[in-house]
Amino acid sequence: MAEKAPLKKNGQSRPNGSNGKPHGVRKMFELHFNFNLKNLFVGLFIAFLLVSMVGSLGGTDRTLPEKPLSTVIADVKEGTVEKIEVDEGRLVVQYKGGERVTSRKESQESLFKLLESSGVDPKKTEIKVKDVTSGQIWLNLLSNVLPVVLTVIFFLFLYRQARGAQDNIFSFGQSKARIFAKDLPKVTFADVAGVDEAKKELEEVVDFLKNPNKYKALGARTPKGVILVGPSGTGKTMLAKAMAGEAKTAFYSIAGSEFMEMLVGIGAARVRDLFAQAKKNAPSIIFIDEIDAIGRMRSVGLMGGHDEREQTLNQILVEMDGFEPNTTVLIVAATNRGDLLDPALLRPGRFDRRVVLDLPDMAGRKDILAIHAKGKPFTTPMDWDKVSKRTVGFSGADLENMLNEAAIFAARHNKTVIDYADIEEAATKVKLGPEKKRLQSDLDRKMTAYHEAGHAVVSYFSPNLDIVHRISIVSRGMALGYTMAPPETDRLHETKSRLIEEIAMTMGGRAAEQLIFHEMTSGAANDIDQATRIAKYMVMEFGMSDLGPINFGPHLDVTEWGKQYMEQNTISQEMQGKIDSEVKKLIDEGYRKAAELLKKYKKKLDLVAEELIKKETLEGEEFEKVMGGLKARTVANKL
Repeated sequence: MAEKAPLKKNGQSRPNGSNGKPHGVRKMFELHFNFNLKNLFVGLFIAFLLVSMVGSLGGTDRTLPEKPLSTVIADVKEGTVEKIEVDEGRLVVQYKGGERVTSRKESQESLFKLLESSGVDPKKTEIKVKDVTSGQIWLNLLSNVLPVVLTVIFFLFLYRQARGAQDNIFSFGQSKARIFAKDLPKVTFADVAGVDEAKKELEEVVDFLKNPNKYKALGARTPKGVILVGPSGTGKTMLAKAMAGEAKTAFYSIAGSEFMEMLVGIGAARVRDLFAQAKKNAPSIIFIDEIDAIGRMRSVGLMGGHDEREQTLNQILVEMDGFEPNTTVLIVAATNRGDLLDPALLRPGRFDRRVVLDLPDMAGRKDILAIHAKGKPFTTPMDWDKVSKRTVGFSGADLENMLNEAAIFAARHNKTVIDYADIEEAATKVKLGPEKKRLQSDLDRKMTAYHEAGHAVVSYFSPNLDIVHRISIVSRGMALGYTMAPPETDRLHETKSRLIEEIAMTMGGRAAEQLIFHEMTSGAANDIDQATRIAKYMVMEFGMSDLGPINFGPHLDVTEWGKQYMEQNTISQEMQGKIDSEVKKLIDEGYRKAAELLKKYKKKLDLVAEELIKKETLEGEEFEKVMGGLKARTVANKL
C-alpha cells in the first residue's frame, strides 16, 4: 500500500493499497447498601420472613393431633395423662402410653385453676410451664408490629414514586449543562498551542468579558457569539475551556444533542433555562459543542418545518437576539461541519466571530509536542524539529496520542526513557494502526513485496514526490503492507504534474503485479479508490483537465433534508460523460507512466522486493542504498 497526503488536508498521511492481572488473586465480596425507602422496605420484609421462620421453628410441634380441653381434663382425671407442657394458650399433652396431642386454652387462664375447678388434683400430673423469655417477647412483638410498619413504608414508597414522576415531568425542560465553578482549576491559553491566530482572536473576546466598561465607553458592542470551526482534534473544546479559565467566569458546557428529547418542545425549554442561568451568573460563557446537531440549515418544506430540531434552533436564535446590548454572556460554539450550519445562525449579531482552526503547521506541532512532553522522560537531546517534520498532517489530538503510545511502547520494552525509535513506532501506529503478524504463504509475501516495491520505485523516479520514509510488508490495520512517503514540509498548493505523479505512484502496485505475475489482485482496491479520488478533484474542482476551469463539484447532498437537497443538479448527462472520460484519461496516464518506469527499472524493482521478503521492513536509508543513491529532486521540492 502507499501512504500519501490527501488533497484536501495538506500533509495528512493515509494508507492505501494492498493488501494482567496475576492469577490467584481474588477480590473480596463487597456489599453496598444505599439507605432509601425501597431498600428499607426490602430489609424489613426480609426481617419479617426471618421472624416468621424463627417463630415457626421455635414453637411447639404443629403436626400433633388436637383434642378439646374438656377431653384432656377428663383424661387427667382418669390418670392416663403423664405430662402437660404449657406454652401460653397452647398445651402439649403426653399420655402414659406415649401418645402426644395438643390442646388450647385461654392464654389468660391458669391450667391449675381450670383443673381445680373441674375437681381434678393438679398434683396427679406433671405440669411444665414454659418460661417466656425476653427474646420470645420481642419475637412476638416483631411478628405483630412488622406487618404494620411494612404497610406504612410501602404506601410511603408509592407516594414518593408518584411525586418523583411528577417532578420528572416538570424537570424535562431544565438545562443539562455542566457548570464549572469559577474557583476550580482552569485550562488557560498557555495550555493550548498550535493555534496562535485563533488564540489572538479569543484573547480579545476574553478582554471584553474582563473589562466591559473599556469598550462600553467607546460605544462598542460586546460580541454575542464565537463559533470555532475546524477538523476534529484541532483544539476547539480546549480553546473554549481556556477562555473560561482566562476570563475566570462561570462556564456552562453542553453538547448540541443534549437539547433534544423525545417530547416536542423540550429542546426549546432547555435553551431558555440555560440562557436564564447564564444571565443570572453573568459574566459567563455558554459552550455548545457539536452545534451542527441542532444548528443545521432549516428545511424548505420537504419534510415540514416544525420538527423538534428546528424549534430548538429557533429558540437559540431568539435568545441570542434577545440579549441586551453589552450583556456579559458569551456563546461559544464548536463544529467540524461549518458548511451545514444555518445562515441565520452565522449572521452578525449572533455569532459575530468565526474562528477557523486548521491542522497545525511545523512550528505549531513543535509547540504542541512541548506541552504534551511535560512529565515524560526523553533521551537528551531529543530532536523535536525532526519529530515535527515527521508528523506533517497530525492534529493536536494525534500528537498527544502519539506521545502517549510512545511512552507505552517504551514501558513495554522496560526502558527508562523514551527515544526517537519509540516515537517513530507510535507515529506509524497512530496513522496506520497496530502491527499484525499475519501468517502469509510465500506467494502472498512475494505479491505484497512486489506491490509495495512498485509504489516505492515509482515514487523514487518521480521528482515531484516526497522521499520514501519506510516500506514494509508487515500488516497494519486492514492493509497487508504499506509504503510511507510523508510530506517533508507543510504543502499549501498542489500542481498538476505532482498530482499526476501521485496517481502514478498510487497505481505502481497494480502495475508491478501485472509486470511480474501477469495477473491482477484485489490488493490494489484502495489504491484505485485513491487514484480515482485524486483524478475527480483534478477534473471537477481544480480545473486541471481539457474541460477547462469549471467547477463540477457536487450540488446535491443526500444526507441533508434541507435547502441543498432541493437544489437542481446543473450538470447535464453529456457533460457528466465528459467528466468520466477525463477522469479515466488521468488515471490511464498515471498507470501508463508507472508501468513504463517499472519496466525500465525492473532490476531495481526485483532488488527492493527481495530485500522486503528478507527483512520485511526497509527504512528510507536502506531503500535509497538499494536504489543506488539519493533521490533526484525538483528545485521546488528542495526548497
